[in-house]
Amino acid sequence: MALDARQQVTEGSDPTENAKPLVKRIRSFVRRQGRITPGQSKALQDLLPRFGLDPAYAFDAGEVFGRTAPLYVEIGFGDGETLAHLAETRPEHDFIGIEVHPPGVGHLLLELERRGLKNVRVYAQDAVEMLERCIPEASLAGLFVFFPDPWHKKRHQKRRLINADFVKLAARKLRPGGMLHAATDWEDYARQMLDVFEACSTLKNTCSPGRFSERPAYRPETKFERRGQRLGHGVWDLIFCRDASEGY
Repeated sequence: MALDARQQVTEGSDPTENAKPLVKRIRSFVRRQGRITPGQSKALQDLLPRFGLDPAYAFDAGEVFGRTAPLYVEIGFGDGETLAHLAETRPEHDFIGIEVHPPGVGHLLLELERRGLKNVRVYAQDAVEMLERCIPEASLAGLFVFFPDPWHKKRHQKRRLINADFVKLAARKLRPGGMLHAATDWEDYARQMLDVFEACSTLKNTCSPGRFSERPAYRPETKFERRGQRLGHGVWDLIFCRDASEGY
């Protein structure tokens, strides 16, 4: 039975007091304020209450969006340009963006307002915690992770978001046939992603085993990506889907 969007994840006066404790883990990000513009700051104040999701409550798509539609999540959406593009070009789909850095959240909020988009909601929170605590099992048509921090220094690579535990969690949140799409411009990270994706028994490579995918038309090139290509960086896309024959 679906939970009402206002229903607490746990019972009691404190929405989190009885929540299942999270396993202590190394985070894939470092919180930093960064440079925030007056417009982004105002958007966080005025628009986040409209577009933001409360992390203390379970997510119910029908309650939030008022319809039943394919649901997609983008983790670490940066400045939100890709997410806004996806939502604008796919109005029949619904989207959740998860990002911890305030300037990026503010930028996306301004884009949602400017473009008049109603099919996007935002968690300004840790993505792994939101997947664990708020996103129902087998509910997502797709999960996007575009250009996560590569943590390229060897001593920092333990911070990389894409690891075996994350991929297992992501696979559980996908519905049968749901898609997990990641992209990176760091080759060693791309090969690590490929290894852990293919090690997950419930995911299948939509290209073929051991191969990367071509960038699909729905994923626009970002300014960051184009800059990297001018510098000679490659870009690797991985598109896997949840095995529809697997039970949940």
